Amino acid sequence: MRQNEALEKKTLGQKTEDRLMKYILDRPIQIGEKIPNEYALTELFDVGRSTIREAVKGLVSRGVLEVRRGDGTYVISTSYMENDVLGFGRIRDKYQLALDLFEVRLMIEPEVVTWACKRATEEQIDKAEQLCDEIEKLYNQGVDHIYKDIEFHCFLAKLSGNVVVERLLPVINTAVVTFANITYRSLKNETLTTHRAIVKALRARDAVGARCAMIMHLTYNRQVIIELLEERNKNTSDV
Repeated sequence: MRQNEALEKKTLGQKTEDRLMKYILDRPIQIGEKIPNEYALTELFDVGRSTIREAVKGLVSRGVLEVRRGDGTYVISTSYMENDVLGFGRIRDKYQLALDLFEVRLMIEPEVVTWACKRATEEQIDKAEQLCDEIEKLYNQGVDHIYKDIEFHCFLAKLSGNVVVERLLPVINTAVVTFANITYRSLKNETLTTHRAIVKALRARDAVGARCAMIMHLTYNRQVIIELLEERNKNTSDV
């Protein structure tokens, strides 16, 4: 199908979603920053409020935006996952997929923070620490903090200064959201402690310390998934 024919088949909401994504990238609106409010967006794109809501909902489902009640809508990733580009949705065994994703993260993210130690500015490290504070606050309030955690890891990828990693990690991190909900809820202390250790190492420019803290952080989560996978397999064999 030609590109213009595909475009014609899109609803107004889908077209507005594409325009909103382009606006975020072109302006640019950085990860962690708020997009204009609903009224401003209706004026900007000359569409109704229901269309804006549909566009925002679409970008939320793609892991680009997060709606925070009473506060606004924030960018949590600038990686636009058009139609599941890596095909994760077609993989049937989601437990094994989650384990494989964490193994890939273990290959990449410890090196990410190693480079971040060399390249991050003090202001950027301050921002990373602020994200730690926000995650802890959400944890203590019993509020879903998963996308904030993803924002933290994607921000670290940005600090590495590697544009490939910066675009790759949001796709990997967002794909593991379902299982992140399972693991992170059971690992409050481990998550908060290792996040703080990563930022502390960044501030000290301690590449080895940052790398070790990230390995520990991801290993805790990976171990929970291994236990879930073993339990699933045991229950299956008992049937």
